[in-house]
Amino acid sequence: MKELVCIVCPKGCRMKIHEDLTVEGHDCPRGETYGKNEASNPTRVITSTVKIKGAAYRRCPVKTAAPIPKAMIKDAMVLLNNVELISPVKTGDIVVENICGTNIAFVATRSL
Repeated sequence: MKELVCIVCPKGCRMKIHEDLTVEGHDCPRGETYGKNEASNPTRVITSTVKIKGAAYRRCPVKTAAPIPKAMIKDAMVLLNNVELISPVKTGDIVVENICGTNIAFVATRSL
C-alpha cells in the first residue's frame, strides 16, 4: 500500500493506494485517477531554462509540453545542458523534440 497526498485540487486529500490500484480517501474522480497514475506510472512536467544568445536575458524558460515519466527526468535534464537558442524565440517554439523517445518536446515558455 502506498500513501500520498493528492495535488489535483487545493483540498489535499490523503489517499491510500492498494496493490490492486484501488484508491481510498479521495473526494473526487480526479483524485482517484491521480492516485492510480501516481502508483502505476508517475509522471511530471519539467520546467527549466536554457541558454539564449541575442536576447534581453541570458536564459530562456522552457517546459515539457506534457508530463514525462518520472524515471526519465535526469536524462531529460541532461539534454538541456547543451541547448543554446538564438533569439528571436516565441512562446511555444519547440526547443528539444522527442525527449528520450517519448514524442514529447521541451517548448519555450517566453518570447525573447
